[in-house]
Amino acid sequence: MSESENDCWIDLSPADIEALDDRWARAWTPPEIAQRLAGVTTPWYVAGGWALDLFLGRQTRRHGDLEIAIPAADFAEISGRFSGYVFDGVGQNQLWEDATPEVLAATHQTWLRDPASGDYLVDVMREPHEGRTWICRRDPTIRLAYEEVICHTGEGIPYLAPELVLLFKGKHVRAKDQRDFEGALPALGAARRGRLAELMGQVYPGHAWLAGI
Repeated sequence: MSESENDCWIDLSPADIEALDDRWARAWTPPEIAQRLAGVTTPWYVAGGWALDLFLGRQTRRHGDLEIAIPAADFAEISGRFSGYVFDGVGQNQLWEDATPEVLAATHQTWLRDPASGDYLVDVMREPHEGRTWICRRDPTIRLAYEEVICHTGEGIPYLAPELVLLFKGKHVRAKDQRDFEGALPALGAARRGRLAELMGQVYPGHAWLAGI
């Protein structure tokens, strides 16, 4: 980014980061975002812990936010659905309010904000892809057709395949990630377990989860 763009960021202090819990407390739910995105042509899906709950068919824990992912090049189609809101670009403990195209090009995470209340409502992650081929952000050699990546609930809400959700969660393994792994693993069939083991072994050789898959 240019020097002028760098000057526009906000460095999030520990107090700012702690305050984010309240700013995310009124985040939308998967049915709410699905209603707002009804009819878009770009592939999109619910990610993170909410995706595992959609796979399991029940909410297993409180979620601190709502994450969705889209092909990066199709952000304009999604952002066009949210007139009256603004998107903030997000980096490592940094925030760019009302992100410019230059900021969007240099980041992959975008938080939708209600400018009236300051509430954050959905985290839109702009993911790498080639056309309609999904590229894994953890390992760009992992490439899958979006049809293999996206599952749907009975109500038609798209969500990331559970083995791929767990692959992303395997990087840091926070307490909630460990609980999500233990909760979702018994519901994975043989094919999903096999793909999870293969991808975890590729991306995180020697990972502690591999022994239990």
